[in-house]
Amino acid sequence: MAVAIGTDPAITYAATAPLPGAIDEMTFAGFLRDDAVDMVGCKTVALEVPAYAEFVLEGYVDLAETRWEGPFGDHTGYYSLADDYPVFHLTALTHRKDAIYSTTIVGQAPMEDAYLGKATERLFLPLLRLTLPEVVDMDLPKEGGFHNCAILSVDKRYPFQARKLMHSVWGTGQMQFTKCVVVVDRDVNVHDYAQVAWRVFNNVDWQRDVTVVEGPLDVLDHSSPFPLRGGKIGIDATTKWPSEGHDREWPADVAMSEEVKARIDQLWPSLGLGDGRWPGGVGGPTGSDASGAFRA
Repeated sequence: MAVAIGTDPAITYAATAPLPGAIDEMTFAGFLRDDAVDMVGCKTVALEVPAYAEFVLEGYVDLAETRWEGPFGDHTGYYSLADDYPVFHLTALTHRKDAIYSTTIVGQAPMEDAYLGKATERLFLPLLRLTLPEVVDMDLPKEGGFHNCAILSVDKRYPFQARKLMHSVWGTGQMQFTKCVVVVDRDVNVHDYAQVAWRVFNNVDWQRDVTVVEGPLDVLDHSSPFPLRGGKIGIDATTKWPSEGHDREWPADVAMSEEVKARIDQLWPSLGLGDGRWPGGVGGPTGSDASGAFRA
């Protein structure tokens, strides 16, 4: 094997991307760069590496040989648990003149890797929708290390579709490691955590709308009593239908019409109540965001 350190940022990102097995990382990096990645042969192993890497480590791994390693600070914000891992035996180390050793600082979010994760969230949403077309949008909270929580909005068209989506996520590539899947209706902004929390805290019946399963976990997960496997939870915060066993009326959101909002904006300057504006652009006070007159 060979390890390239200090590569083109597109190559570094491609190395973190949850690509399908049939897509080569260098091909993906070339797509991001809009130019092919120049490769060069190693000195002691029959592999090619990016030609302009700052450092290249060459060597071999005997899969039957392991040593105790760790703990290391990781992107979860915790020190990863020590364990036995394969040993990399170096046969060569090459580098550029005046080489720069590059690294990514990780820890409690947000750190540098948080922005790599958010890039993956945006770039891979269209790919996810190829197999799950009902997905409207997705948010992978950085506080969850991206693989611990997924918030999905769904274009719900049939009963229990939210539960189907949960199980689909748990069967999709690296999303199989997701410990918590929250599903909301299509009109919910999944990036507005306050709005998501409002829907979850109000729309969920904790006996009916929660699914708990067991499956694979990321190797860095420390919460499970077993390595690499443990419990996961799915939360259906969508509007419930009679066909899903909810025969009571489902209430509408409390909201002003656009006409009323426009009328308040028109009247506000003449009321002598300050020039404060409501969240969302509508003139007027709301609680602690009120104008000075209302705070007084």
